[in-house]
Amino acid sequence: MSVPEIEVHASVQSVGTQPLPGPLVRLLAAGAGLGAASLYYSQPLLAELGHEFPAGARWTGFVPTLTQLGYALGVLLLAPLGDRHDRRQIILVKSVVLVVGLVACAVAPTMGWMLASSLLVGVAATLAQDIVPTAAALAPDVQRGRTVGTVMTGLLLGILLSRVVSGLIAAYWSWRIVYLGSAGVIIGLAVLLRRQLPQMAPTTTLSYGALLRSLGTLWGRHGGLRRAVVAQGLLAFAFSAFWSTLALMLQDRYGLGSAVAGALGLAGAAGALAAPLAGRIADRHGSLPVTRYGTLFSVVAFASLALDAWLPTVLRMGALVLATVVFDFGVQASLIGHQTVVYGLEPQARSRLNAVFLTGLFLGMSLGSATGNLLFTYGGWLAVVALMTAAAVSALIVVTVPAISARWFASDGATVKQSASKGGAEA
Repeated sequence: MSVPEIEVHASVQSVGTQPLPGPLVRLLAAGAGLGAASLYYSQPLLAELGHEFPAGARWTGFVPTLTQLGYALGVLLLAPLGDRHDRRQIILVKSVVLVVGLVACAVAPTMGWMLASSLLVGVAATLAQDIVPTAAALAPDVQRGRTVGTVMTGLLLGILLSRVVSGLIAAYWSWRIVYLGSAGVIIGLAVLLRRQLPQMAPTTTLSYGALLRSLGTLWGRHGGLRRAVVAQGLLAFAFSAFWSTLALMLQDRYGLGSAVAGALGLAGAAGALAAPLAGRIADRHGSLPVTRYGTLFSVVAFASLALDAWLPTVLRMGALVLATVVFDFGVQASLIGHQTVVYGLEPQARSRLNAVFLTGLFLGMSLGSATGNLLFTYGGWLAVVALMTAAAVSALIVVTVPAISARWFASDGATVKQSASKGGAEA
């Protein structure tokens, strides 16, 4: 049976016509960052978790894997509800569930409990991906790239600084305090969002089942969506393989603990500067240059990690920091470029388009985390570097080779009214 046509409420026409106030944009950025940060607290803690749960030490690498898998499932199954219901209410409900998941991690008595709680945290942390399309919907067309870039800056800083905070707290207090503190911060965030975030009218009357079926329709309809999912998913694969094995590599090769692994997040945080810059470039010149150059930077940075085996010891840490800055910058720039495309395809279906895009991205991340850990165990750090570089090169081929784009990522010919933005036109 065919999926019914999307029905748009007339009341939504007022959305995205007035510039967003700066304080609201900053609150949305903080909300996206704090929500997404919950996904990454565990990465510098893997060694501590192995000591805490020795019977389940071999499963520690699956803590970030299940968190990211939960995020992918949450995006796929819950994010489409943003087109059907008031996003404000969805964000608040997910905030409550996220608090429950974080507290469950903090009091986990066994590795099995920790793994189940991590999956719940991943599902609820998708509130970050309700906030991003909320910002895109509230912003006018001429401000959308800049607004999404600002909110994504908050999200990316949350991701990267979460490792710093997590590693330091675990080194000087306890890894359990990381999760308890995060739960308290999310409670405060929920209070502010309840006061400041406007209600948003649904953009469709489709049933939940029809919403999920329409994800396949959107995937088939938009070649730009498919290209964005494949390219960014490959970069996410490499990105996650790095961060999920970094703490293990530093301990194995240098005898360094969680504090150093977390502190490297400060280097990666410099990459978050790419978000507002990429958003402005996408507004002015379209998303294609942003995605191509961002992906190219990532390839060069990942490949440079192989030099570690030949560099003098005194230069190795500096080279690692520099590569971290460059690939974070490249991955985040590419992400903003692809999101500008995706959000411009069908304004009334932004939550579902975002669901498809983010599901692919976090499936890539969960696979990268699991594969990276296995490869590190059996092949060592250079094997992980080769894997990351190959994934980034594949992404570069997707975004730069016209023959591949024309053959595999062409739209199916359905007549869809595109956004007037340059990003939408390119898609």
